[in-house]
Amino acid sequence: MTIDQSPSAPLVVVTGITGNQGGSVVRALAESDKPYRIRGLTRDVTKAAARQFAAEGVEMVAISLTSDNMAAVCQVFTGADIVFVVTNYWEHLDVNREVAEGKMLIDAAKAVGVGLFIWSGLESVIKVTDGKHPNVHHFNGKGEITEYGRRSGLAFVNVQAGWYATNFAKLEGMKPKRVEDGSYVLALPVGPQTVLPVIDTAHDYGLFVREAIESPFFGAGSEVLSSGEIVTVGDMISQLAEVTGGKIEYARASDKDFMAATGQPASVALEMLESLKYHEEYGCKGTSCGPFPQADLVADFAGKDPNPSLQYLARPTRTWANFVRTTDWSSVLA
Repeated sequence: MTIDQSPSAPLVVVTGITGNQGGSVVRALAESDKPYRIRGLTRDVTKAAARQFAAEGVEMVAISLTSDNMAAVCQVFTGADIVFVVTNYWEHLDVNREVAEGKMLIDAAKAVGVGLFIWSGLESVIKVTDGKHPNVHHFNGKGEITEYGRRSGLAFVNVQAGWYATNFAKLEGMKPKRVEDGSYVLALPVGPQTVLPVIDTAHDYGLFVREAIESPFFGAGSEVLSSGEIVTVGDMISQLAEVTGGKIEYARASDKDFMAATGQPASVALEMLESLKYHEEYGCKGTSCGPFPQADLVADFAGKDPNPSLQYLARPTRTWANFVRTTDWSSVLA
């Protein structure tokens, strides 16, 4: 990993640097043959991950990115050629707060003349579904911020994140559950043909941000759709069983049972439920859902073709099976 220190190298400011997306962005840029200076933003520069980035040449800055802290944000954005921004709804579960913070970050970048603003956005599910699924707040808030950014006059790029592969290893309600005969069942409230644009976020998301910066096919005004593989839930479970050697079957859960299995408060469980329903009802359309779907297929991105975003990456992404092979499932399949 090499971070350039030359003042002539473009300065990239990365928010959430110790998280999955921010850290992936830094690693992807460090792999490039182009020089980049990196300024990483985090609340706590004493964390182990922050100290590691500092040791590798990243300029680490401690800052709170709350909506009332715009003056400090303007200061850390000053001089930046590129800014990467991700907000974390799951940290506080307050969509109004997320939207306010996202808009502030856009305003700050515009105020100091940032050259390229790269935003980790998502679709507004409430709009895509015409109000049918209104409670997917982590999508809806980011969709509102995306619209604000596009109207801002900034050189603005939306790099959408796919479905985190780690959800199946970390989230209750999405993990396989052991049953009496010693086998496992993974039960979700959607059919096995539901398509997900799965991505090993920490390993691959940064590739798409790097693509947005370096590829002439993207840049200001564009949108990049990140996924490692577009795959059905049924195929994911089959591959998980094959790779791990476990007996794992898929079953469709009732909405009520799924919400209970999440172990989350009712509002969060409802959000998880509606997110999956959105993928089932507004995801893949067509006859085949392979890693590189045909032009008439879409997956999660509200009818947008993900293929162009896969064509100019610096290296191949991990497939779901790759992710399974590189993940420790011992605590899940105990």
